[in-house]
Amino acid sequence: MQWWNDLVDWTQSDAGWRIISGAIIPFIAIVVAGIVGAVIGRGVTRRLVAQRDHETRASAVTALIQAGQDAAKWHSQSAAAKEHAAHLASEADVMVRLLPISGAGLAADWATHQLAEMRTNSVSYSYAADQTFSEYRDRLVLWLHKPGKGKRLFTTDLQRWRYDDQGPDPLVVEQQKWAEEQVTATTHEAPEHAASLPVGGATTALPAFGTSPAAPAEKAAN
Repeated sequence: MQWWNDLVDWTQSDAGWRIISGAIIPFIAIVVAGIVGAVIGRGVTRRLVAQRDHETRASAVTALIQAGQDAAKWHSQSAAAKEHAAHLASEADVMVRLLPISGAGLAADWATHQLAEMRTNSVSYSYAADQTFSEYRDRLVLWLHKPGKGKRLFTTDLQRWRYDDQGPDPLVVEQQKWAEEQVTATTHEAPEHAASLPVGGATTALPAFGTSPAAPAEKAAN
């Protein structure tokens, strides 16, 4: 107890107070200021990093949405426009896959499937393609703002598609044939893209307009 009394007497003395006010208090103030500055700096850094990640992801999502707009009107584009759109879609796919964000690969795989579906549905002159594009755009925007929820939805869709091995929709095939007939009646030439129809990321061979599936076999027989 005596040491405590001696300490109190020392702090109340002129020499003790000079040391406390000239050294101890400034030291404590510097330490506290350093801690507060570190906490503030850490928070600012986190916000900057989060903002940068959001901007990068937004840029990638915007590129995918632009690719979706091109896919929704795929059937009405020229060969050069299709080539350019396919190049932009490929760049957007790579951009998304390189994002250091959980679910980026799933988002790219999901977008690839949906782009192929929109290109297929574009033969119906925009209704089915526009309907798919609306869902495509909304899902990507959801992933932009809520990556966790978007990732779960992407996973669910990809698993469902993995076990859903269906051939081309007969209605879509008939719509494509009708569209090709309109182009042929107008230009008197078969459209260049009549040979194939992308379905779900694959290509389904179709006979060119004016021929039947049995034509190659008959020619070989002759």
